[in-house]
Amino acid sequence: QVQLVESGGGLVQAGGSLRLSCAASGSIFSISAMGWYRQAPGKQRELVAVLTTGGNTNYADSAKGRFTISRDNAKNTVYLQMNSLKPEDTAVYYCNARRNWGAPYWGQGTQVTVSS
Repeated sequence: QVQLVESGGGLVQAGGSLRLSCAASGSIFSISAMGWYRQAPGKQRELVAVLTTGGNTNYADSAKGRFTISRDNAKNTVYLQMNSLKPEDTAVYYCNARRNWGAPYWGQGTQVTVSS
């Protein structure tokens, strides 16, 4: 099984930046994509950004131009650089990892709060 541990969340003022990290461990072979989702209070969990092992990326429209997903394969870690943060970015951010088969894996989440 794959374990995912997020870090880097916190409180930041609007316009500021945060970098989230997701460290994967366990049976991490054949992971084909990792990504970030978020869930704000009262809302559905939504895709923020994904990155495949082939280097393809997808971003939510709200994240384009402000967020960047990247990875360090040697460290089994995926990052989400978040710039120009807005209060509406406030949510719990969850790391996700998947293979081309089986169920995806989820981290416990890290809280991001953006103040006005």
